[in-house]
Amino acid sequence: MKKVAVIIGSPSDRETILAAEPYFDFFQIPWKLFILSAHRNPDAVLQLAASARERGYGILVGAAGMAAHLAGTLKAHTTLPVIGVPLAGGVSDGLDALLSTVQMPKGVPVATVAVGKAGAINAAILSAEILALSDSSIEEKLVRFKKNGCKL
Repeated sequence: MKKVAVIIGSPSDRETILAAEPYFDFFQIPWKLFILSAHRNPDAVLQLAASARERGYGILVGAAGMAAHLAGTLKAHTTLPVIGVPLAGGVSDGLDALLSTVQMPKGVPVATVAVGKAGAINAAILSAEILALSDSSIEEKLVRFKKNGCKL
């Protein structure tokens, strides 16, 4: 099974992104959390994105606030699906991050979810939906999840 790499830009983002953990657990998707900033650790971000496929990852999730260049930086160096999670803070409590994440140029797609914890959770669910295309056990869990009103 493919893994999901979740990359946050700062240790202060950990609490928000951990809202996704019960969902990754429910769908039995292995995931790993990395703390790498697109601005402070650009070489490490590039290396992770460029080597992710060979390391068994199938999806990258980039969660960042303010300028929120993390998801776009990841996407610039991979052909894997990238999901961007804008985080609160900055202008209008996350509007700047939302716009930075969603406004990608043509040819460089980043799937963007809601700001904050809801977005973190939706990134885990979207990861399950993508991985379910080739994994029937995840698809079965998605059916149960939907029948339960999209609740764990």
